[in-house]
Amino acid sequence: MSRQIHPTAIVDPKAELEENVTVGAYSVIGPGVSIGGDCELFNHVTVAGPTAIGPGNRIFPNACIGLDPQDKKYHGEANSRLEIGAGNTFRESVTVSRGSEAGGGVTRVGDENWIMAYCHIAHDCTIGNATVFANGTTLAGHVAVEDRVTLGGFTAIHQFCSVGELAITGGLSKVTQDIPPYVIADGNPLRPRGINKIGLERNGVPAEESDRIQKAYKIFYRSRLTAQEAIARLKEELGESPAVRKFIEFVSNSQRGVCR
Repeated sequence: MSRQIHPTAIVDPKAELEENVTVGAYSVIGPGVSIGGDCELFNHVTVAGPTAIGPGNRIFPNACIGLDPQDKKYHGEANSRLEIGAGNTFRESVTVSRGSEAGGGVTRVGDENWIMAYCHIAHDCTIGNATVFANGTTLAGHVAVEDRVTLGGFTAIHQFCSVGELAITGGLSKVTQDIPPYVIADGNPLRPRGINKIGLERNGVPAEESDRIQKAYKIFYRSRLTAQEAIARLKEELGESPAVRKFIEFVSNSQRGVCR
């Protein structure tokens, strides 16, 4: 099966499309775009370059991928690009911007992510693998989202925030500080609500490790210790746990502070 490009689609001669790519009606593929095999672009999709899209992605109508960053400091710098991995789904009207010079020039999206309708991923964001962004989720610039995170509908994340592995937010959450791995956070202002037990179980985390995460959460959030005191206690009591070490590392490296 070769490429299938609808007669009304516009594909720039400088774009590179591998085999088994489908481009729907009225879509526009610009110069500097590369699209991996087995990708499916539905009708009215826009992809601008420089953008590299891996194999097996599905991009639904009215999505705009790889357009200029929405950053007033951007003035057409050449080192602005978007890199997308394999097996992602971008639903209707999703927007993903290229990177800006101030953020290193690259926006990155990993593999097997499920990005629902009307989501926005701004310039210089880094998205891991197997995340779920519910409808209307909005990421400002320079946001980092680690693997297997779930963001509830209309979650809004402030620039330079990070969300740790297997964390989850409730719908309409306002995220202005980092969310550590495994934590459920919800609300405006954002508050921790417990650990993501179901997510841990579904992702094969052993029960004993989940129990250690639960204990770490209680020490960090319920013991009335300062963050530094809580980290010291976690290292002493639970430092042999890989998951707790990840939690400690995330909190220790947080630039914006973590939600408490």
